[in-house]
Formats: sequence, structure tokens, C-alpha cells
Amino acid sequence: MADNSTNPRLTAVRILTSVVADGKSLGDLLRAAQESLDTRNAALLQELTYGVARWSYRLEALLQPLQKKPLRNKDTDIKILLWMALYEILYMRTPDYAAVDSYTGLTLKLRKRWAKGFLNATLREFLRQRDTLVEQVDNNAVTRHSLPQWLYKFVVTDWPQQAESVFIAQNERGPLVLRVNSLQSTRDNYQRLLEKQTLLSRPAQLGNTSLILESNERVTALPGFAEGLFSVQDSAAQLAALLLDPQPGEHVLDACAAPGGKTGHLLELQPGITLTAVDNEPSRLARVEENLARLKLTAECKCADGTDVTQWWDNKPFDAILLDAPCSALGVLRRHPDIRLLRRESDIKALAKQQLALLRALWSTLKPGGRLIYVTCSVLKQENEQSIEKFLTVTEDAKERVIDAEWGQACQHGRQILPGQYDSDGFYYAILVKNQA
Repeated sequence: MADNSTNPRLTAVRILTSVVADGKSLGDLLRAAQESLDTRNAALLQELTYGVARWSYRLEALLQPLQKKPLRNKDTDIKILLWMALYEILYMRTPDYAAVDSYTGLTLKLRKRWAKGFLNATLREFLRQRDTLVEQVDNNAVTRHSLPQWLYKFVVTDWPQQAESVFIAQNERGPLVLRVNSLQSTRDNYQRLLEKQTLLSRPAQLGNTSLILESNERVTALPGFAEGLFSVQDSAAQLAALLLDPQPGEHVLDACAAPGGKTGHLLELQPGITLTAVDNEPSRLARVEENLARLKLTAECKCADGTDVTQWWDNKPFDAILLDAPCSALGVLRRHPDIRLLRRESDIKALAKQQLALLRALWSTLKPGGRLIYVTCSVLKQENEQSIEKFLTVTEDAKERVIDAEWGQACQHGRQILPGQYDSDGFYYAILVKNQA
């Protein structure tokens, strides 16, 4: 077995424990850990962490009948070991004996010798009852789809006809989607460049510069990465800049800009704009600046709270605003499976309140006749059309511009793309226009 620093299973336990116990981001932890691993172990680490996070509620439901009492909070890592062992048995087809041996052995690496017998007994009992337990768990739609009860209820309430397809899509693995930099290449030309390296791709249904790769590749190893020939961005997310439709000479605000995918796309569509990118987290704003530098693009980046315009606004009105609002991110669950472990029911009301505060604050910076594109990667109406409804109710000089499009489905306000439609993530869009004085 590998030493502790490069043992992907041990690293996975520690990463998932940080997610569950400390609320850390799986993506951030994984990126840092993979730097010290070779390609094979980095791939195994991603498979284990993403897979276990994705199926955590189902795995926990399978284990509950086998435990007389729940593990203590300080033993979250032991619970994670059980999840991981079941994941390998059920989803990776690791031989039963190998999974039991691997994970009982890891209790010693975690300095919890007492847990070795507990883990061994629990896993062997699961193997004896496997068929019965799986049938019981999968007869319940909530645990079959590996969801918290509140999330299942919210989606079924908002999208009763589409809920089952949404749940299925949220548990799939999202493909690698690229946005070709239109200032440097075309989709056809870049596709041919990929073909020269025997990398197959196909045009996405959304976005006119988007390509879906047929295999998952290390992004930095793709041709033209360092030269800025492309960015990684889901095809539904690429609609944001297209809807804003920047024009030469316009003064544009990209609010809540990190990690910068939409920022770069706006400048690729129209390099003749003056763009201000605002985000309130320094580390995330640094990623915006890194992405722009790689794409050879320039924007004024400001670290500030978007709701406090006195911090960052120079009183020069914007012609257009792109507000990628903070949200539950339940539309991108397939790419960020740890969201189901991190998000709480109480977050939704707080996020809707924050969205309304941002809309009202940013509206004051928009010139008469200007437009604001409201975007979330959520599927919940409370964060989407209901937020727009509340804003329109309290804002006399705001009106909605109906999105004339064939993609997604029309809502009371705006349009919604649900996860899995067009092989994309779930996104919501609405366009607001400020009345002329």
C-alpha cells in the first residue's frame, strides 16, 4: 500500500471528513490533493470522493439498519470509511474481500484501532443482507436518488412532472464541456485540433462555441490550454453572455463574477466593452484574474460586497449588468455532488433574501434603458421566478423583457433549463430592463 501522503483512499477519507464535519468544498480540497498524485491515483481519488458524495444518502440508508446507535461526531471518519467501502463494492465492483480488507486496515492509519472490529463486522453483515437492504432502500424514491428529504420535497413541489428526470440527471456525471475562444479560433477549427490528438468531441446543443468531449481529460493537457484557446464552461452557462449581448463601447458589470467563466465570455463576444468584475471573496476573485490572464483579456476586478455599492462603484452608470446570483447551486449537483452534504433547507430562504438585496443594490447602478441579466444555477422557484416577482413588485422602474428562445421552458418570469436537458446543467435566466426616465 502507498505511503500515507500518496494513499488515495486515505486521502479520500480525510477530504470527505472535512466536507461532512467542517463544511469544506470538495472541489477545492480535491484540486490541492491531486497535485501530489500521479494520473492513476488522482483519478481514483476523484472517483472515490465524487462518487461517495454523490451516493452518500443512499449509502447511509443502507448502513442504518446495521448500526445499533449512530457514530459520534468525532468518529465521522469511520462513517466515511463505511460509505467508501460500500461504494467500492456497489459501484466500482471491487471484490468484497478486498474492500473489507482495505478499509478495516485504514482504521489503523487513522489511529482508531478500536474501529477495526466494528468496521469488519458491519461490512460482513452488509454483505450477508445486501440484496434485502438494497431492495428496501431503493423502494423509497428519496434514498434511491440519494437525496435529503427537504430537497426531494422542494423539487417535487416545483417540478412535479419533471422531478424524476431531474433526480436521475443530478446523479449522472456531467461531461467535459469547452467554450472555444472566438477571438482565437472557431469551434470547427478547435474540433479538428482535438481530432489530431485522437480526442473526439461534438457540438453542444446550447451555445455556438461549445464542444462536449466524449472522454474526460485533464484540462491542462488539452491543446491550446495555456494559450487560452478555450475555457471549461457548461453549455447552459454559456447562454448568460449571449443573452446580455454586449455592444461596442458599453460599460458592463459582471457581479458575483468568480470564477470568471462568464467574464471571459463577455469579453470574447465583444472586446470593445469596458468591463468591471466584482466578487466578495479574494481567493475566488484571484481565479477570475488568472482565467482572464490565460485568455489574454482585461477587466477591472474589484473585491467587494456587491450590495454595498459605495465600496466599489464610481457613480458611472452601467449599460448592462450580469448578475450570476448566489444560490443553492442545485442545478449543478451532478458536477458538485458535495452540495447535497453542504446545503441545508434553511439556506434557501436566506439565499432568496440575499438575491433580492443584490438586485435592489445593483439596480441603482444601471442607467435608464439599461438591462440586467439575472442568472442562477438553481432549479428552485423560490430562488428564481419568485425572486424576480418580488423585485418587480417593489421596483417601479423595472420591467421584464421576455426571453424569446426555444431552449428551456417559460416560467411566470424568465426561462428554466432543467438538469439533463440538452446534456447541460440546470440554469435559470431572466432579463430586466430599466424604464427610461
